[in-house]
Amino acid sequence: MIQKFFILCSGADTQILDTCSNGEKNKYAGMGATVFFTALMAWIAGSYALYTIFDNAYTSGFFGLIWGLLIFNLDRYIVGTMRKKDSKLNEMVQAIPRIVLAIIIAIVISKPLELKIFQKEIDAVLQEERNQKLIDNKSQITSYYQNDINHLNQEIDNLKKEITTKESEVNNLYKTYIEEAEGLSGTKKLGKGPVYEEKRQKHDAALLELQTLKQTNLEKIDKKEAEIAVVQDQLEQQLSDTNPIIKNFDGLMARINALGKLPWLPVLFITLLFLTIETAPVIIKLLASKGEYDAKLTDLEETQIGWLGQKAYQRTKQQETDKDLNNRIYEDLKSDEALYSEKKEKAAEIAKLQAEAFYKQQKSVL
Repeated sequence: MIQKFFILCSGADTQILDTCSNGEKNKYAGMGATVFFTALMAWIAGSYALYTIFDNAYTSGFFGLIWGLLIFNLDRYIVGTMRKKDSKLNEMVQAIPRIVLAIIIAIVISKPLELKIFQKEIDAVLQEERNQKLIDNKSQITSYYQNDINHLNQEIDNLKKEITTKESEVNNLYKTYIEEAEGLSGTKKLGKGPVYEEKRQKHDAALLELQTLKQTNLEKIDKKEAEIAVVQDQLEQQLSDTNPIIKNFDGLMARINALGKLPWLPVLFITLLFLTIETAPVIIKLLASKGEYDAKLTDLEETQIGWLGQKAYQRTKQQETDKDLNNRIYEDLKSDEALYSEKKEKAAEIAKLQAEAFYKQQKSVL
């Protein structure tokens, strides 16, 4: 039962193989087993690759099964369509496209399994890349919003500087009118004279301006600080929105790129293993000598081709014979007076009817 199943997987003609020896059956059963297990690994590899996309075992398993059946069909076709030739060179020419296709299939199959085998190493590489991306992302976003924050801080500093400058001016005016009263500067007369009153008024006016300026600028400063808080919130929100995207940076393409950053020798061994498995049926059939099954299959195909060629030849000769007979028949009809007279009579009647119809039409027009 198992042997029959594997023979079916090999793509061999079971009716011909039933008439062959057990050795031939075992040979093609081995080829079929290789095709089957290659398709099985393709199913596993495809399911894992799709699981990294869908994150659902049932969906991944279903589409992975379709992928495995596709690989099974391709491998079965590659092995089943190879024919043993009398010349090894002709066999090589026949096998080259199949070997190239087998190599492509092997690379496609091996890649998801390599991702699974080196999963821990790939996760370490991805973690490093995520950390670096988080740092770069924070730096870019902070740099984008920092310009606005710096501009607002500069405006706040300017407003505070205006207050400080005005306070310095008021303090100077205060010192001036006090020294005038004490006779230390100005008129250097002790007492509160007209000059003292003038300087005191200037100080009082400047003090009033300072109070107004403080109130106005402090309101502006509060507004600027509120704007800075809004920008800070926007910065934090942007980081909150983008960080999860970076933390989920572990898709199929990211893992393949991370795999390429690992040491190449272990990865190469896995790829070579699948290349060997995938190309094994083609190589085995290429190296095997022409056996009983191949001889019978060749005989059957040549017999069918000969029979079909004979039928085509007979159809061609039959068409040529019918053509010659028809030519002779119509040549004899040319000299048949009875047929001539009958066709002449019918033609005359048709001409008469056409003339009458033409006459009626012209008459109606006039």
